[in-house]
Amino acid sequence: MTDPDDNAPLPADLRFLKALVTALAGVMMLGLLAIVWLLVTRLGVEPPLPVLPDTVILPAGARPAAVTFASDWLVVVTETGEILLYDRAGGEPQSRTPAP
Repeated sequence: MTDPDDNAPLPADLRFLKALVTALAGVMMLGLLAIVWLLVTRLGVEPPLPVLPDTVILPAGARPAAVTFASDWLVVVTETGEILLYDRAGGEPQSRTPAP
């Protein structure tokens, strides 16, 4: 036997709650898709390396592996691990520290 209340319409506040839950589920799915899309498109690309200014004079045979910019100085780490400290304007290294 069926209960006559099974076919009764939902009260207005429950219909509103049902619509809110449905909208929230849709927004959450769109957000998840956006996060997955961003991860797929951004993680597959290597970030560009900073460009070494033309005013920096590297020692003979040295190739930069990393460059760090600060407010008043510049640090270049060579592929051999030597750390070169430059003035922000460039030129010759102010300090050279061999790899430990």
